[in-house]
Amino acid sequence: MKFKRILRENLEMGDLKRLVNTSLHIDEYKSKMGEDSDVCVLSFKVTGKEAGNDMVAFIEKGFDFVLDADVSSGEKEGGDYLIFVELQRTKKLPEQIITMMNDIMNLTDQELEDWTFKYYKNSDEHELTQEKLASEMALTPKDYDKKYKKDQEEIDQLKTSAGVDVTTTAPMNEFTDSLRVAAGLK
Repeated sequence: MKFKRILRENLEMGDLKRLVNTSLHIDEYKSKMGEDSDVCVLSFKVTGKEAGNDMVAFIEKGFDFVLDADVSSGEKEGGDYLIFVELQRTKKLPEQIITMMNDIMNLTDQELEDWTFKYYKNSDEHELTQEKLASEMALTPKDYDKKYKKDQEEIDQLKTSAGVDVTTTAPMNEFTDSLRVAAGLK
C-alpha cells in the first residue's frame, strides 16, 4: 500500500523579507463584509501573488478578530498585489492592528517603526503607533457616521443643486481598477 505524502509548509521568521511595502492604508477601500461604518478595511502591498496568498493565510488563521482577508485579483505596477484585511470597528481596533502588525514584522524582518499609515482620504502619513491610530481613526460606527456620512450628504446635496445625478459608483482606486481590468472594462 502506497501512502501519498502531503507537503505542508508554514511561514517562518523572515520568509517575506523585502516583499512587503511599509505603508498601511486604512479605510481607503470599501468593505465587502458590511457597512463601512461597521467594518474597517486595512490594505498594504506585497510583491508577488504567492507572497500575497501566504500573507492572507497567515492573517486569516492567526487572528480571531479578523473578519476577512484577501489578496487583489490583479497585479499592480511592479508585480505588487494588495492585501485587504477587514476588522470590526470597535475601540479595540488600534490595539488589534498593532497586534497583527507586530506578528507580521516577524515574517518581514521589518520594524514597526519603519511603517507609516494613511487614514481614509487624507494623504498625510503618520507613524504607525497605537496612540496615533486611536487619535486619527473613527473607532466606532457612530464616530464614523458622524465624521463621514455628513460629508457624503453634503456632496449629494451639492450634486443635486448643480443638477448632477447622484449615483453610487465605485471609486477610482487601485482595487477598483484591477476589478475593471479583470472584467474587461478597461
